[in-house]
Amino acid sequence: MKLAIAGTGYVGLVTGTCFAEMGHHVTCVDIDQEKVANLHDGILPIYEPGLRQLVLRNVEDARLAFTTSLAEAMVDAEVIFIAVGTPPGEDGSADLGYVLAVAREIGANMDEYKIVVTKSTVPVGTADKVKAAVSEALASRGDEIPFDVVSNPEFLKEGAAVEDFMKPDRIVVGVESDRAKQSMRELYKDFSRNHDRILFMGVRDAEMTKYASNSMLATKISFMNEVATICDQVGVDVEQVRLGIGSDSRIGYSFIYPGCGYGGSCFPKDVRALIHTARANGVKPTLLHAVHQRNEDQKHVLFQKVVDRFGEDLSGRVFGIWGIAFKPGTDDIREAPAQVLIEALLEAGATVKAYDPEAAESAQREFPAEWFDSGKVTLSRNQYEALEDVDALALVTEWKPFRHPDFNAMKGMMKTPIVFDGRNQYDPVALKEEGFEYCGIGRR
Repeated sequence: MKLAIAGTGYVGLVTGTCFAEMGHHVTCVDIDQEKVANLHDGILPIYEPGLRQLVLRNVEDARLAFTTSLAEAMVDAEVIFIAVGTPPGEDGSADLGYVLAVAREIGANMDEYKIVVTKSTVPVGTADKVKAAVSEALASRGDEIPFDVVSNPEFLKEGAAVEDFMKPDRIVVGVESDRAKQSMRELYKDFSRNHDRILFMGVRDAEMTKYASNSMLATKISFMNEVATICDQVGVDVEQVRLGIGSDSRIGYSFIYPGCGYGGSCFPKDVRALIHTARANGVKPTLLHAVHQRNEDQKHVLFQKVVDRFGEDLSGRVFGIWGIAFKPGTDDIREAPAQVLIEALLEAGATVKAYDPEAAESAQREFPAEWFDSGKVTLSRNQYEALEDVDALALVTEWKPFRHPDFNAMKGMMKTPIVFDGRNQYDPVALKEEGFEYCGIGRR
């Protein structure tokens, strides 16, 4: 098939590239000329393992192209994906401005039947608004051209997005017509050859499924973080509790690792958006609000542990930070717990040496310039440079290189061998035998 993808961010670029890898001809569209030029040169706006190689190969094989013209991309395209941003408003609502702008442009340039697919994460009822926007644009031209609007939410984990797209657990497709259903089945058939992974449902059902899925995962994380907080107060090792409850097949081991909070572009935004949807429709979102609040509180847990050890005045103290991205495998620092910790340390008078394998450029771009200009924050070239003459290490993101560091070398670099383990990566007993003070999340 020939496809057009509006948006070359995380979702759009992965979607377009993976479809091209399966033999489809894809044109990705972005209004940012510099970004499009960079993509032609193999410079990607995001870090995602394996993605750059796929982009380069499919561009070379003429299956993947980039342009700033949606009208150009739409020529002969059977399916048009809307994969633009939906930034959250102050009240948690999703801003549909970009989505509807694309819908209007589709209506202004449509010359034959098209399937318009919302791939962006959008609230229930968005497909109706997209349909209205396309219809209004057609009406302003005096045209009546048939089209379908489909909801096809993404379920991609940052750091494993290519694998998730190529080998999905499920493919959720919300449709209203048999014509759209057959086309979407044909498009996705090669992604479910082993067994049928396509779940067809109503459009609004598909929209809700995305929010409910992410909110459920966020709920498991926040629940376990609250349990860890209780464990801290009653002298219980939360790791043993995790193993005990995870062995129950009704619960399972996934998403019950306690830590210093979740971040990124999905869970925080989607939980807030579902809270907004609930309130807008007269439902009191008691559980969802608790999930969100627990996560906001959890991002301050590491700093509180630092204060408990060193006191509230951290003037003259230096802390090493391992991990800036909100999770390993990405350079995304949106709503990352590391930023909350660094900000709190600076306010208490400390300075910070931070290292992340991929997110240094993102931090340099997104963190306040004053942090770097004042010398309060230094981005280290490697994980050990971030430990030179520090009072303690805080592990915030569980990148693989951090799992088995050289503890003997670390002791020689640090003023005091203290580890605040924000992801419970280390065995407290083993670390203490190495001569370190240890403080984890629900572990001591």
